[in-house]
Amino acid sequence: MSIKNLIGLDSEKTTKLADKLNLLLANYSVFYQNTRGYHWNIKGDSFFVLHEKFEELYDDLFLKIDEVAERILTLGHTPEHQYSKYVEQSDIPESGKVTDGEKAIHEILNAFKVILEIQREILELSDDADDEGTNALMSDYITEQEKLVWMYASYVNK
Repeated sequence: MSIKNLIGLDSEKTTKLADKLNLLLANYSVFYQNTRGYHWNIKGDSFFVLHEKFEELYDDLFLKIDEVAERILTLGHTPEHQYSKYVEQSDIPESGKVTDGEKAIHEILNAFKVILEIQREILELSDDADDEGTNALMSDYITEQEKLVWMYASYVNK
């Protein structure tokens, strides 16, 4: 017989889920900071367009970071908060100073590839745990981000 947490989910399954959500949190945090850097340092003909798009992206990532951390708490676990651990755990590398818009977009597309893969893994875990809350969150993120991937890819494949 499994032990249930406060929201009625199997505690062992939510531990695995929280661990994967913490990995997502680490990746989102590095992605967020990279995107801030793209926003700050972008130069060239596409400055006005990309400066605004990068700000939209990091604002959205900021919200997702908070939502993921709150979901971890809802499952009865603790979100990681040390940036040194984020960098250590993240599959998205810290970006250097990127001033070229096309390079920044390629790094964004690579980051989305990592994020989407982790979110799909979380979707499987949340399905197995009967965790509709996490499932809905990941499903919404995936739908939104697949569209962003198409849009960013379309921009660099003019």
